[in-house]
Amino acid sequence: MKVKVLRECGYDESAIGFSLSFNSTPERAKEILHKYAFKNNGENKFLRSMQVWLDIIAPRFVLTELDTYKISTVRLSASTIHTLSKRPLNQEDFEYFLTPSTLENVNKKIQQFNNKEISLAEMKNELPEGFLQRIVLNCNYANLQNMYLQRKNHKLPQWHLFLDSVISQIEHPEFIIPPYEENKT
Repeated sequence: MKVKVLRECGYDESAIGFSLSFNSTPERAKEILHKYAFKNNGENKFLRSMQVWLDIIAPRFVLTELDTYKISTVRLSASTIHTLSKRPLNQEDFEYFLTPSTLENVNKKIQQFNNKEISLAEMKNELPEGFLQRIVLNCNYANLQNMYLQRKNHKLPQWHLFLDSVISQIEHPEFIIPPYEENKT
């Protein structure tokens, strides 16, 4: 699994918008934004204006869980049909090791699909959830904060890798990790 922040923007614009509520200046707003990042009564809505684009290569079993956070997100992905029909798959195309017989069966189904012997649905039915797929995810800091708070103790190690990767690359991790946890990381 790999996660790369492609671009981030909206911090200055969020500070301007936040300053309007307090009849203040954007400079003053930047000094106090961190105090409001975890106030869920609407005072942290500035987080929704801070956009992040992520380039993610992850197994399908993680990507399906990302769909939980679809509010104000856009996910562009590599087409499964076009990816699968280009070449036989190998071990590097999966998060974990596949038995040779499983890999052989998947490639057999891909060949059958390419030969128009089976449908796309039949081919996808044989695809293990560990298949790595590449997506570009556009989300905001509110999404990322919600992901962190809900998934920081998740059983899947991929969520820890995802969160650690994002937090280590974004410009304002203080808006994602609550102040009471900052000394733990």
